[in-house]
Amino acid sequence: MDVETIVQQAIDEYMRKDSARREPAYKTELQEEKRRREQLEKRMNELVEENKRSRAMAEEAQRNSTIRTELQKLGVVKVDLAYKAVQDGIVRTDDGRLVARGDNGDVPVGDYLAGFVQENPEFLPARIPGGTGMTGTQKAAPQASTGAIDIDKIGPSMSKEDLERVRQEILRVANQSLRGV
Repeated sequence: MDVETIVQQAIDEYMRKDSARREPAYKTELQEEKRRREQLEKRMNELVEENKRSRAMAEEAQRNSTIRTELQKLGVVKVDLAYKAVQDGIVRTDDGRLVARGDNGDVPVGDYLAGFVQENPEFLPARIPGGTGMTGTQKAAPQASTGAIDIDKIGPSMSKEDLERVRQEILRVANQSLRGV
């Protein structure tokens, strides 16, 4: 036997035993690293999804705000009702613009809403005051207040005259609001 071969076999034997002794620690460490990586990937995917949801919500809020603002600019009184009527027809394009999808293709939101308001004047304020049941009498001129009333001073310690003035002022304001003055 050759001494060199015996030394080589001894070294190989030592390396195998040392490797077998260290291998479980390496495997455990690798498994731990793999578990941490998977947790980080899962958390990152959750954050990406949360970011997408947040962006979608922000875009939806901006879309709603833009539509409502345009409706208000056009003089619509019942903005919520008009918004519900038009919201489904307005979408965001790939480049981020808001357009209305119609029979004639994509139309800018302002033009679409202007056409909608023109076709549906019931969303605009009434042009002629009154309506069914309106009498031909002239509306009474507002009565001058007998004196300013301080709301902070209304209370049980007021004099009877002041309480009566408050009652009269409340009646006057209620009558005015009922008459539409």
